[in-house]
Amino acid sequence: MNKPSAYAMVEVLGASNAVIVVDQMLKCASLQLCSRETSCGGHVTVVLSGDVSACTAAVDEVKSGAACDIVAAYVVSGPSDELVRIVEQ
Repeated sequence: MNKPSAYAMVEVLGASNAVIVVDQMLKCASLQLCSRETSCGGHVTVVLSGDVSACTAAVDEVKSGAACDIVAAYVVSGPSDELVRIVEQ
């Protein structure tokens, strides 16, 4: 598997909100869904990969116009090999 240029990570409250956010991000930019993690209290973190500009555009899109509250959203450019292993497992 090729190492991605960047990851777009977004945390929301609720699985249905995660689906809405992922759909919005995939329609906005050329990305690939890598993982979805659910944690305590119903928080869901989704991780998508792509080039830095696509990840940035997608994160900016959901931060400015998401149909739900965004708990956290950020772009990791040039992820380390260890981060790639964690996300892709």
